[in-house]
Amino acid sequence: MTNLKKRLLTGDRPTGKLHLGHYVGSIQNRVKLQDEYDCYFIVADLHTLTTRPEKENVVEVPGFIRELVLDYLACGIDPVKSTIFLQSHVPATFELNLYFEMLITLPRLSRLPTIKDMARAASLDDESLPFGLVGYPVLQAVDILLPRAVLVPVGRDNEAHVEIAREIGRRFNHTYGADVFPEPEALVPSERLLPGTDGQSKMSKSLGNAIYLSDDAKTVEQKVRSMFTDPKRIRADIPGTVEGNPVFIYHDYFNDNIAEVADLKERYRTGKVGDVEVKRKLAAAINRFLEPLRERRAQYEGNPRFLDDILAAGTERMNTVATETMHMVRDAMGLFPKA
Repeated sequence: MTNLKKRLLTGDRPTGKLHLGHYVGSIQNRVKLQDEYDCYFIVADLHTLTTRPEKENVVEVPGFIRELVLDYLACGIDPVKSTIFLQSHVPATFELNLYFEMLITLPRLSRLPTIKDMARAASLDDESLPFGLVGYPVLQAVDILLPRAVLVPVGRDNEAHVEIAREIGRRFNHTYGADVFPEPEALVPSERLLPGTDGQSKMSKSLGNAIYLSDDAKTVEQKVRSMFTDPKRIRADIPGTVEGNPVFIYHDYFNDNIAEVADLKERYRTGKVGDVEVKRKLAAAINRFLEPLRERRAQYEGNPRFLDDILAAGTERMNTVATETMHMVRDAMGLFPKA
């Protein structure tokens, strides 16, 4: 039976394990969306090369791919409902990327602030900036348009990249007089950035301020004990600030005992509870939240062949769709005419 659901594309670069910030910002939404959309989740291993092309980094990618798939499954992404595929194993990606590179100018790509940010983060200047990094949004356009996705959940910093995909798709359709590509819409969730454990505005692997979805209970307790709180509160009997306090932001997200959270906030504001108790109860709440994820992860972790089968099946499914798209592309362009 034909799948009548609209198609969605999103995914991650395999650069390490996912953390609570990923869950809050995107993963929990993906779990819900897979019941509403025909979801394609890309493991974007080629994108890791744009800022980490050295061999010592590349050899780590297969392990990161496995960790990423484990995190997906642990969070509830269902490989029966959704397609999890490996970007580098879809040959059409390389061909379509070449065609799309002909349809956009260097000045247009250079204006994207995210490219400048990524270059700055990788300590790259104009002399060392690789072509692949400048062309990063073109490869993203391929990721989106190859499965002919109509919806792309992204963070606000990547919204401009979806617009690039829309522009390239429109230009292709206009240039070759065909209606091959839809104009995908960006789905930008509400600003729900989880602060890092150090009080920084964003949880990040590179900053070392993350609680990972795969952390065990003891590790969670240790990380919560070291969390940033109200810096002005030097004793438990001093009234503290709840608003903007990372510990209470985490309580609001992960503590399912609403009455307990309300009581802690009230006592914290009036100087009747110490940070030790607040953090101890937060660690317990996060561990309650993570325990089902740990159980599912352990179930899949002991069966590496199952992970390989999921990626193989998802990539085969994506290759079928990619083949359909490329037939349409070549027909529109007049490439490789039949003898």
